[in-house]
Amino acid sequence: MTLHLVLLEPEIPQNTGNIARTCVITGAPLHIIGPTGFSLDEKAVKRAGLDYWELLDFRYYNDYQEFLEKNQNAAVYYATTKAEKAHSDVTYEDEVYIMFGKETAGIPKEILQQNKDRCIRIPMLNIEKARSLNLSNSAAIVAYEVLRQWDYPEMR
Repeated sequence: MTLHLVLLEPEIPQNTGNIARTCVITGAPLHIIGPTGFSLDEKAVKRAGLDYWELLDFRYYNDYQEFLEKNQNAAVYYATTKAEKAHSDVTYEDEVYIMFGKETAGIPKEILQQNKDRCIRIPMLNIEKARSLNLSNSAAIVAYEVLRQWDYPEMR
């Protein structure tokens, strides 16, 4: 069983660093699809990821098309506030990729429309100016739901 976390054009280095820590502690490879809004060598990314970077299974793609080409037949779920299905309503495959969009815009509409049946959301109150959770919190919430369904493989 393998959980993969995928960030599409992340913009905030601290979020990426926090998600890298989540990936290491859960055994999930981290896939980043560029361009990013920061340098991956940036101190803020490294600081948020602490000394976990050397333990991280990290994969980088120049664009979404390259990600698709290198991960053919992947079971990808797209996290978005616009989905009808909750993240906990899905029964996840033994190998699953959860994609999160950039902090300011999410995943592009075209990608969501092409994959409508694989879009998921985290339930939250409908508050006009509070649009979504922090990206690193969202990644952790969905990751742990997948792992819960799998009965936390190899975890103590």
